[in-house]
Amino acid sequence: MTKSILHVVTNVAHYDDPSHPTGLWLSELTHAWDVFAAKGYSQRIVSPKGGLSPLEPRALKWPLLDASAKAWMSDKTKMALLTNTASPEQIDPEAFDAIYFTGGHAVMWDFPDSVGLQQITCTMWESGKIVAAVCHGYCGLLNTRLSDDSLLVAGRHLTGFSWHEEVFAGVAKYMPYNAEAQMKSRGALYNKAWLPFVSHVVTDGRLVTGQNPGSAKATAKQVAKLLGT
Repeated sequence: MTKSILHVVTNVAHYDDPSHPTGLWLSELTHAWDVFAAKGYSQRIVSPKGGLSPLEPRALKWPLLDASAKAWMSDKTKMALLTNTASPEQIDPEAFDAIYFTGGHAVMWDFPDSVGLQQITCTMWESGKIVAAVCHGYCGLLNTRLSDDSLLVAGRHLTGFSWHEEVFAGVAKYMPYNAEAQMKSRGALYNKAWLPFVSHVVTDGRLVTGQNPGSAKATAKQVAKLLGT
């Protein structure tokens, strides 16, 4: 049977300061989408509120705007997928084999407290499905609890955008919290690559996480590998 992937994207368009735009880091979606499309998987996009997912402007400039993201932006059908994303209430978790949380700083605001996303993730995890996240996407796992009220991330190895990378990117002072520290405080066994911004993927059973935008393709490939076993 064809495997199905549920991509999670943000609805947030700016930092606390409305003059500081943000949104989905497009290549984190497109790189994974390309990997899954090559496998013939069916794919759908959901967001905390449904509807429009704005794009992070910084990711749309050279050298960060790569061929994959450019191809998506030139495809009206694919761009339309980001103007009309599903809401959690429209999603049947049992219809998907993996959930993949994309990033962009925007997700720090709307992923952690989305009860709908938490319910989908919990159901999929407890049904033996794969849970994956890349970069800031791991913020969507911060407060996800399982049926026994334990945190999904507690005691599990994972990675995600590091605080050092926030500092190097020059945006640390604008962040609503330190995602790396918050993960550690929840009992997650966080680790990162020795060098910032290089691809780094951590797999702990059915939990697959990538550290930064450059890890999206490798994260998706690992998810595909697990789906093929």
